[in-house]
Amino acid sequence: MSGQKLVTLNVGGKIFTTKFSTIKQFPTSRLTRMLDGRDQEFKMDGGQIFVDRDGVLFSFILDFLRTQRLILPTDFSDYLRLQREALFYELDPLVDLLNQELLLQPRPALVQVYFLSRNTQAFFRVFGSCSKTIEMLTGRITVFIEQPSAPTWSSNCCPPQMTLLPLPPQRPSYHDLVFQCGSDSITDNQTGVRYVSIKPDSRKLANGTNVLGLLIDTLLMEGFHLVGNRTVSSEDKTECYSFERIKRPEALAMNKTVKPETAIMPGQSQKKK
Repeated sequence: MSGQKLVTLNVGGKIFTTKFSTIKQFPTSRLTRMLDGRDQEFKMDGGQIFVDRDGVLFSFILDFLRTQRLILPTDFSDYLRLQREALFYELDPLVDLLNQELLLQPRPALVQVYFLSRNTQAFFRVFGSCSKTIEMLTGRITVFIEQPSAPTWSSNCCPPQMTLLPLPPQRPSYHDLVFQCGSDSITDNQTGVRYVSIKPDSRKLANGTNVLGLLIDTLLMEGFHLVGNRTVSSEDKTECYSFERIKRPEALAMNKTVKPETAIMPGQSQKKK
């Protein structure tokens, strides 16, 4: 049969029409034997081949035959059933890709931001289920602490100059970080200010509400979604903001594509050029 000819399959009541060459992408598969008449379970009836299998899942199998790529919806969950169908059709490359996909099934990354505003100070604690998220935030967040400069002979009669000392946020563990901003008492008579900067934004912010907004924007730009917020303690009014991110690989592709015209069937010999 010519590879350009069309074949119609009735899979579980769903009709699919495609090229012979598409169905015969993998010579050792059961689909190829079905078209060659070597699998007695499948017969041509009324111009169609009826296959008593799941038609919805076969649409993903046909897409794989056309592209050699496994592309599934973001909310797809029937991995085991699709793998069972791939085993039925004896599509070993698809079974291998599904084994990879099962290992790469998305697990949501969770982040919780605790925010406490007290007088002129604001305190932050960020928990993350993935340590890489905390590492990313640690690399972007810088706390600048005002400190008086060392006195010089010309500054004895003038107020001491203040310099900004950059520091990273504290890391109590791999999965959390803490920092604060706002007014900070240096001595009995002096008050310094803690500023916070979050890259790529270059501003140095001391207001806790502004820092919270910038932190939320940073998480949203990283693909997180705000899923809820609540007041943890009514006494000190600590607020908790919860975020979630689900990342999936766009597609899994085969390392090598088997072309029907180059595959050698049993009993055939390769022609010398």
